Amino acid sequence: MRILVNGAWHETAAPDLATVLEEMGFGGAVVATALNGEFVPAGARETARVGEGDRLEVLAPMQGG
Repeated sequence: MRILVNGAWHETAAPDLATVLEEMGFGGAVVATALNGEFVPAGARETARVGEGDRLEVLAPMQGG
């Protein structure tokens, strides 16, 4: 299936958000996620189902000063 990740289409067979993040190399990273515009906390990613055409945003914290 195809999902939109940070504005770019991504092909995946992953059933859930946690697996998508693993596929994309974010498995151990500290990131914030939103699926179809709804915030998904880290503890809920394994139960957050991903479907055809879903929109995923992955944001990493930035440091600066």
